[in-house]
Amino acid sequence: MAKTYRILILGASYGSLLATKLLLAGHTVKLVCLPAEAELINREGTRVRLPVKGREGLVEVDSRKLPGKLSADVPGAIRPAEHDLVALAMQEPQYGSSGVRELMQAIAKAKLPCMSIMNMPPLPYLARIPGVSAQACEGCYTDAAVWAGFEPGLVTLCSPDPQAFRPPEEKVNVLQVRLPTNFKSARFASDAHTAMLRELESGIERARFDTGTEKIELPVKLKVHDSVFVPLAKWAMLMAGNYRCITKDGMRPIKQAVHGDLPAARAVYDWVVRLCKSLGADDKDLVPFEKYAAAAQGLASPSSAARALYGGAPNIERVDLLVKTIAAQKGMQSDAVDEIVALVDAQLERNRRAKK
Repeated sequence: MAKTYRILILGASYGSLLATKLLLAGHTVKLVCLPAEAELINREGTRVRLPVKGREGLVEVDSRKLPGKLSADVPGAIRPAEHDLVALAMQEPQYGSSGVRELMQAIAKAKLPCMSIMNMPPLPYLARIPGVSAQACEGCYTDAAVWAGFEPGLVTLCSPDPQAFRPPEEKVNVLQVRLPTNFKSARFASDAHTAMLRELESGIERARFDTGTEKIELPVKLKVHDSVFVPLAKWAMLMAGNYRCITKDGMRPIKQAVHGDLPAARAVYDWVVRLCKSLGADDKDLVPFEKYAAAAQGLASPSSAARALYGGAPNIERVDLLVKTIAAQKGMQSDAVDEIVALVDAQLERNRRAKK
């Protein structure tokens, strides 16, 4: 019988997608979230709706009908030592919030392996990338001190390629998948921790969902790679699409950001690819622009970064600033990227002034 693991996931929104895949493979998952979310999830479980090739509409997966065990709790109630792996599934600015900050310190102290499924790579992960000064990138983070106790070798990054959202008319335990691509994780520094990731990968691959009439394969797999550069493939997508949703006149859908001016989107994408290659990435680690542009056709909403920015958030994930900062370390510069960073800086400043 395959070994089962106890996995702690910080963040019950996007985290419920990874949780569903792990529960389907028989693992035990605890979601860390707000009190009202935890109460609802413990009472009614989670629902993840996703498109499945060859089937009409969406398939709804109820966590209560899966072989694994799901529970949820608030940060202060978590005992890290009871878990084998931590998945970081919140937006980067949230890790410094009261309760979460203390839990992060406890996780670092417990020396648990942590797999991030954030767009913004954890600061300790940057220390694993040759030629990048993680210290010089601290200003890109909402609160760099959150990451101070983490050992780089215990932190890995998993590219959050699947696109999902909480339907606003539904309860907060419902997540709908818009683009059912795969999570692509880099290995850990240690072979033992990487072996655990590979067991999770193979368990998710084998798992089948019982619809009541048949057992079907669900999309969104976990793919584990030896290269630390594979998750960085997301940077080009974020810069060509997600952050280009942000304009001086407000926000626009990802599809429009990419296809409204395809040559401009391609120029930004190619520049970020060159940056990744300058760090040591290989072509096989990255995603061709054509493949990304085709996926962007289905992304008819603005990015979460744009929605948060124009929703008044005082902080958002600053992958734009991180890319600019790392590029400067390699002697690279892009007017288009500088313009994005300036737009985000200006809107954040307006948001912060409005909150005073």
